[in-house]
Amino acid sequence: MLSLRAVGEGHISSLTFRSGAIAADGSISIDPAARLASPPTVTQRTPCSLGEVVEIEFSADSDLSDRVIFPITDPQSNGIEDARFVAFEDNNQKTYYATYTAYSGRAIRSELIETTDFKSFRLTPLMGTAARNKGMGLFPRKINGRYAMIGRQDNESLYLIYSDDLHTWEDVGEPFLQPLYPWEFVQIGNCGSPIELDEGWLLLTHGVGPVRKYSIGAVLLDKENPAKVLGRSREPLVRPEPTEREGYVPNVVYTCGALRHGARIILPYAVSDTFSNFATINIAELLEVLIT
Repeated sequence: MLSLRAVGEGHISSLTFRSGAIAADGSISIDPAARLASPPTVTQRTPCSLGEVVEIEFSADSDLSDRVIFPITDPQSNGIEDARFVAFEDNNQKTYYATYTAYSGRAIRSELIETTDFKSFRLTPLMGTAARNKGMGLFPRKINGRYAMIGRQDNESLYLIYSDDLHTWEDVGEPFLQPLYPWEFVQIGNCGSPIELDEGWLLLTHGVGPVRKYSIGAVLLDKENPAKVLGRSREPLVRPEPTEREGYVPNVVYTCGALRHGARIILPYAVSDTFSNFATINIAELLEVLIT
């Protein structure tokens, strides 16, 4: 399953999905998209301190690529952006969560989507000081008994944030990764949730360099203390190619998540907000680059 940001009239973003398959050799095929969108039914609206929690449901006979989550509430009215999906496991139960940015046209805030079947979804605003920024990425399991996120609290560096409540993030944490190399000198951010390896947590990052050029790199974090950096890429893993630099948002390659498939990392990424592509990365070779 692949989630994508779709941009429509008025530059309003929605969340769409695609299905596909990854072969044993790492090759990727994406199923054809449906011709028409299938909006969901709003099944429940529950007031909360930041507005409302909304539950939606798609028709059981709709195709995954039919399903489009449009802005539903006032804080989302100008876009649902950058959903970072992760399969979260707790007590042998798997739930798919995605942090995303809700944009009202005047302000941003972080919200959370949750689903078990990609047919029914719950959309909840995140509370707390740490949720007032964008680009939060949830770890796929609890760390030392607590929920953990990677976030950017100062518009420049990455922070490790903990909470006992999935929907409330008061502690802004401490910075553990600052811009260092020229390709990330303006700011850095996370590219989705950390991926668990035997050697540590693999965190893909985006770096913003001169002329707002976005590239994708990676760091390796300690398993028990993710604020400890074990390795870091000196050069980007993926950067805008000269032939791909022009588009709706030029000079940008960007992703909101990747997954492990055997000995490889499968990395979907967008190019200049114009089209999407895939990169496959050998984990052993990547670790050599990060640790040396």
